Amino acid sequence: MQLLIAFIFLTVSVNALVEFPELSHLKSKTSPKVQAQAVKDLIQRLINNRSSEFEVYIDESIGPKNRNTFQLSSTENGIQIIGTSGVAASMGFYYYLKYYCNGQRTWAGQQTELPPLLPVITKPVKVTTNDQFSYYQNVCTSSYTMAFWNWDRWEKEIDWMALQGINLPLAFVGQEAIFQRVYLSLGFTQADLDAHFGGPAFLAWARMGNIQGWGGPLPQMWITNKLVLQHKILARMRSLGMIPVLPAFAGHVPKAITRVFPNATVTRLSNWNSFNDTYSGLYLLDFQDPLFLKIGQAFIEAQSNEYGTDHIYNTDTFNEMTPTSSDPSYIRAAGQTVFNGMLAADPQAVWLMQGWLFGDESYWKPELVKALVTSVPQGRMIILDLATETNPIYQRLESYYGQPFIWCMLHNFGGTMELYGAVDQINKGPFIGRQFPNSTMVGIGITPEGIHQNEVMYEFMLENSWQSQPRDVNDWIVKYARQRYGADSPSAIAAWKLLMKGIYNAPTSIRDFDHVLITIRPTPTYDIKSDVWFDPEDLFSAWDNLLNASFDLNGSELFLYDITDVTRNSLQIIALQFYSAMVTAFQKKDIPTVKEAGQNITNLLADLDHLLSSNERFLLGPWIADARSWATDDNESKLYEYNARNQITLWGPTGEIHDYASKQWAGVVADYYKPRWQFFTNWLVQLIQNGSQWDFYIFGEKILSTVEIPWNIQRYQYPTTPTGNSIAISKSYHDKYRPLTKDPFFRKLWGRQLKKQQLKQTPESLYDRKMKFFQ
Repeated sequence: MQLLIAFIFLTVSVNALVEFPELSHLKSKTSPKVQAQAVKDLIQRLINNRSSEFEVYIDESIGPKNRNTFQLSSTENGIQIIGTSGVAASMGFYYYLKYYCNGQRTWAGQQTELPPLLPVITKPVKVTTNDQFSYYQNVCTSSYTMAFWNWDRWEKEIDWMALQGINLPLAFVGQEAIFQRVYLSLGFTQADLDAHFGGPAFLAWARMGNIQGWGGPLPQMWITNKLVLQHKILARMRSLGMIPVLPAFAGHVPKAITRVFPNATVTRLSNWNSFNDTYSGLYLLDFQDPLFLKIGQAFIEAQSNEYGTDHIYNTDTFNEMTPTSSDPSYIRAAGQTVFNGMLAADPQAVWLMQGWLFGDESYWKPELVKALVTSVPQGRMIILDLATETNPIYQRLESYYGQPFIWCMLHNFGGTMELYGAVDQINKGPFIGRQFPNSTMVGIGITPEGIHQNEVMYEFMLENSWQSQPRDVNDWIVKYARQRYGADSPSAIAAWKLLMKGIYNAPTSIRDFDHVLITIRPTPTYDIKSDVWFDPEDLFSAWDNLLNASFDLNGSELFLYDITDVTRNSLQIIALQFYSAMVTAFQKKDIPTVKEAGQNITNLLADLDHLLSSNERFLLGPWIADARSWATDDNESKLYEYNARNQITLWGPTGEIHDYASKQWAGVVADYYKPRWQFFTNWLVQLIQNGSQWDFYIFGEKILSTVEIPWNIQRYQYPTTPTGNSIAISKSYHDKYRPLTKDPFFRKLWGRQLKKQQLKQTPESLYDRKMKFFQ
């Protein structure tokens, strides 16, 4: 297989792909003049008064159709950037910033200090993307990360999108205002919608028909203000030449449908995960019922009247919901009806669908997948192969039976913060996808459920849009470190090489799920091997090297982020040793050792919280403050704060999918995770003293009422500014904990994991792992 891949790379052009004329209308309608000015404004926001040294022009003729091309050259006045679109020109600027000025702009900050004289481009540089599209967002990102963003934060994100070459972003803000308008016009009441819409932190799953009402009712000012925000988002995206993806109607309706339309044919879906009938089990309109098309058409028309349209829409009827029938004709009717609802209002409609549901191979057999994706004319549906880096579904489905697809890196679940990556798959996978027999690949995408983590993986992945072949990772990471810190540091480079070799190079047999020991509800049955797919010593050595680099890089905000992040993950791994000692002692009924190990864990969590409090990117306070900022009175403030707290902890009224969106933030570590581990330690001691057995359900009920619910309903205002010196704190904990890593425990742990990997067993699918977590 490796020889075959190498042969492909050497002999075949990556641009030898099928073209879909049905997608040729998906392009910007914004004038070149407006796009050029939007790019100039972006550059000014990044580098202020140095922006006058860059000339920007938009000229579609410099590159092939349906691709982004930029051209860079030096002039007497500075640097000239010509792009086929605003996105292409922005890519060109970022290319120059990275590869000529050693700069970088990421979620954690930016290194954009230019040299006094801009480096000269001796020979004009011209770069063209491999694909038509570069896509961004998971439908869950809007809740796990973006739920409480204001315009200032959105502006920064859209700038980042443009620099990274993203031309197909999801734009899901403000849709509740449109659904409200449509449903009220059909005879539903506001009370009906209050029971239907999810709360501010849970809208993603209400939109997909998984839940209803949880976290609500949704205040009217929220709905109205999000509509206003969406106008700003779309205006900026379009000004840069992006093609925003708007929502469409999937078929899920308020439960009052049986009162408002007593003759409507509906099916009640099964409850999603552990949610009960109050908050789940939505009604789905029958695909033959004329009301389906009526609502579908009305929604697109109302949305287009309010926001305009770029003719591409995302909606998912069966996300993590098993259809009530396995008859291919039923599935085909579902696809036809959903698409026809779009088509009735927009004859140029294209359906963008997440392919996550196809990970459920127990239901989605090839004949059912084919029935769904071919229910729409060829080229009028694009499938997001949502987690291609670990589960390339297109390969078992004949490149989606002729429909175009986008090769995506999912990478993250719930916005959790563990260091993780699968760089080898990401490096080679898109090129394999383009050369797959009869490939219908039309783009690459990033689809994380949450962001603000593992920035190196996103920088690496998004370069696949224009790189002509897989990269030498060691060479690339040297440039990355230089760009990130604006300086050469041998120790920093050594650290990054270790990280890319180990923690960021998970093998294909590993399907990491981003959930770690210290942030889950404690249990004596946790499999610690699931937290380690790499040699821990590589991580600890990277920690050593970053601290050595701190003497040269202590003024870099991105370095301060990285030293905090690597120290955080090192402490997370060290906690496994204490946990293992605790579980062994519990099995032996050794109370003193249980207490000692428990104290070690809680001490480590206190230290971790202290570390995290030194960097603004690791604070709980901004998440809650952003939630409160949307409130117009104290009742709204209380509701929004509860949403913010609940999503990252219990995720439901009684912990229905608790810890799925856990965060290692200062505040939640000290006041939520640490008390849970204290409670757990005391619980194990009591079990030994009473001669009782561990009972998962009894423990869950007790810790829920004693620790978890009380924290969810608190109103304590956590700090929004950091305290302490990240480097000094990291150094002190390195002195304290690094000697412990010499214990044979870590070598044995890695040895067991390595042996498991060598068995080369077929890994459990990401979809199945996620469903088991929910259960």
